[in-house]
Amino acid sequence: MSQGTSPCRPTGEVLRDLYAPVQAELDQVEAILRGELHSDFPFVDGLAQHGFQLGGKRLRPALVLLSGRACGPLGSAHPILGAVVELIHTATLIHDDVLDEALVRRHLQTVNSRFGNEASVLLGDYLFARAICLAARLDSLYVCRIVSDAVRIMCEGELRQVGTRGNFDLSEAEYLEIVAAKTAELCACCCRLGSHFAGADDRQTDILARYGRRLGIAFQIVDDVLDVRGSEAVVGKSLGTDLAKQKPTLPIIRLLGQAGPSERGQVMDILRRSDDHQAAALAPWLARFDAVAYAQEQAVLHVRQAQEALDALPPSPAREALKGLADFVVLRDL
Repeated sequence: MSQGTSPCRPTGEVLRDLYAPVQAELDQVEAILRGELHSDFPFVDGLAQHGFQLGGKRLRPALVLLSGRACGPLGSAHPILGAVVELIHTATLIHDDVLDEALVRRHLQTVNSRFGNEASVLLGDYLFARAICLAARLDSLYVCRIVSDAVRIMCEGELRQVGTRGNFDLSEAEYLEIVAAKTAELCACCCRLGSHFAGADDRQTDILARYGRRLGIAFQIVDDVLDVRGSEAVVGKSLGTDLAKQKPTLPIIRLLGQAGPSERGQVMDILRRSDDHQAAALAPWLARFDAVAYAQEQAVLHVRQAQEALDALPPSPAREALKGLADFVVLRDL
């Protein structure tokens, strides 16, 4: 693990170093986003500006730009593509907060807690529409196909997750399929777009898409770990929502798979509770069966597979930054 991704360094400092090979283009992404999120109507503008603050670390635009830089020169399309994927990502966050009834994200009120569910759903739809309009400026059927396929797969993944609520017989393989769709698909899309528009051949594009998918799976597993053991003050968003919504995440799936019949019954009693103390009640069970440690190990495994995929690309600062981002995913707490 490189010094650049040491868990002792502040998150902002780590990302600044990792994003250095594409910082100028990331600045262009920010400028595009500011323009896209402006509205002449004050209420809509206020909603959009608040949503803009919830986007966070700009990981997905960075994946577009670093994947492109790892394969060739960046062009005028790359900052636009970075803005497109960030708009899509922000839209999904806003919709997720409605589904989870979350109150806090990035240490700020969620859109739904401040403006209500109706405005949140419509704002998410608005951002999706802005993303489509922005992508259309590139006049590329490739972009339309890749982005629309990714959004469809993401929505299917979210719908599948809704359908599994309360189903604590869900297998680890089924969980990973859902995660690959709802979270990892957009990361794979970012890498595919960035590399394609830098002139990469099909082999390089597939390598980077595979990297993005593994990275996205690891990212979601870490999110699920944070939901059962993280601190809201540190993580900066509402936690325990997976438990409240009875989502079978990897730590819970592992715990139930390792517990005996009587122990499983006691755990199920906790999972079916509707109070705010589920996480505290589950903590000793998760520790007893090393369920959190197992989930963390799986996240690291996917990160290592992501990094190994990159070894087929020529050495470059961008390739090393992509490897560093993979390490960051499993070390992050923000």
